[in-house]
Amino acid sequence: MICIDNLSVNYGGVVALNSLTLNITEDVVGLIGPNGAGKTTMTNAFSGFAPIASGKIVIDDMNLLELPAYKRARWGLARSFQKVQIVNDLRVQDHLLAVIDAKGIDRKKRVWWIDKVLDFVGIADCRDTLGAELNSYRKRMTEIAKCLIGNPKVILLDEPGGGLSESEMQHLRSIISNTKTVFGAQIIMVDHDIDLIRDVCESTAVLDFGKLIAFGPTSEVLQDEAVKVAYLGR
Repeated sequence: MICIDNLSVNYGGVVALNSLTLNITEDVVGLIGPNGAGKTTMTNAFSGFAPIASGKIVIDDMNLLELPAYKRARWGLARSFQKVQIVNDLRVQDHLLAVIDAKGIDRKKRVWWIDKVLDFVGIADCRDTLGAELNSYRKRMTEIAKCLIGNPKVILLDEPGGGLSESEMQHLRSIISNTKTVFGAQIIMVDHDIDLIRDVCESTAVLDFGKLIAFGPTSEVLQDEAVKVAYLGR
């Protein structure tokens, strides 16, 4: 369970998150809202990149905010970004090795982990491919593979379907839906693709101006009148 309790983030006089309280028990939870609603701020709070004014993020009885940012990856936090973090002159397996080293995983398990995550996301044939030679889909899959290394506890996905075709989106849906079973991680996913949110997220939280305006089963949240007004339009 992920318990976010009274979390506030301020940038000078701007309140980016305002006393956010949220208990997440589901395997995959969506996070939506208009631009500037506080979605990125929330993921930055998890990662240690936001100035916390108050509150806690408790996972497995530990307050994540008490860990220095650089220790959170080894603890079990993983994150993808809206803009993929792929280096052109590194092979796919080099990207994964960097994560393996950062998490302190035994050298004897390097090949095993690379095989496991590349097989899971379906790009095992790209192990030796340079980043510059990957298409958008394979870059996205490499980003997700990086997140899966080491059986993380929580994965934050930021618009993982950006630039993908419908057939590629179907594969992404399968990956997200099966991550908890294979790797044991809960997923919080930020996305503007309502179809993707509806298909894979058991519950969805909606932010607007830094405040939580709705949270619950995705189908109910997407029909909420306040959500339609703030985000979807009437």
